[in-house]
Amino acid sequence: MKLRHLISCFLLVFIVTLVPQNADAQSKKPLVVFVTGDHEYSGEETLPIVAAELEKNYGMRTIVLKASPDHNSEKNIPGLEALKDADLAVFYLRWRQLPKDQLAYIEEYLKKGKPVMGFRTTTHAFNFPKGDESEKWNAFGEFALNAPPGWGGAAKHTHYGHNSSTDVTIIPEQAKNPILTGVTAPFHARSWLYRVLPDYPVKGSTWLLMGKSVNPDKEAIENPVAWTGTNSFGGKVFMTTLGHPEDFRLEPFQRLVINAIHDELGLKVPKRWKGKMDIQVPYREAK
Repeated sequence: MKLRHLISCFLLVFIVTLVPQNADAQSKKPLVVFVTGDHEYSGEETLPIVAAELEKNYGMRTIVLKASPDHNSEKNIPGLEALKDADLAVFYLRWRQLPKDQLAYIEEYLKKGKPVMGFRTTTHAFNFPKGDESEKWNAFGEFALNAPPGWGGAAKHTHYGHNSSTDVTIIPEQAKNPILTGVTAPFHARSWLYRVLPDYPVKGSTWLLMGKSVNPDKEAIENPVAWTGTNSFGGKVFMTTLGHPEDFRLEPFQRLVINAIHDELGLKVPKRWKGKMDIQVPYREAK
């Protein structure tokens, strides 16, 4: 009986000491919060696959937030309070009109000067009516991601047609940039090229990748499709105007995303690729 008692006590002490250590180790893993809500590109389906990969192979914690009740809901993304603990916020948004209490969580995060990452339509993440008290958020692309301040407007932010696509090359001066580790180029992306020039990305941004429109519907110029920089809050930025679901099937794009997340977190970009993700998500026409 004494031996059983001793063994039981030993196991109890072992469990009690082990649980806090495991919890502490878990809490030290960087937390990446993905904020999704777009009508068109299925970001709420592609990014959870990326999130799962980060947890499985790259030692991170992730939370994926989605528009509710579905991707077309423009006025509700539950759970944004998760940004309070986030080490990196990744946005894939399009023309949202979130309530003030939800916007407050995003603003609080930005004002901390924490890193921000954005995909494609996040250049026009918000679309509040003229005169609305939240109208300033329509320029989210500019003040958060060094991108044009919304669609059209003085910046003439546009694209070259849904039947076009994009040839992507590396900016020669950035060939050794850690974010481009293992990113083999040129590669062909399904995304139709966004025009951000001549005034964006904002001055001081570093261009990483250049895009050339294939089969454009109007006269086209080459435009940067990925860049880094520091935003108006002092936060580190990575932005890409790529992000069509078919882009996420490409290994160069997958590596770009994984690399950029590491870089945004101040971590070393992994030299060894953990393997291509199986991302088979459909494109849908915007409403």
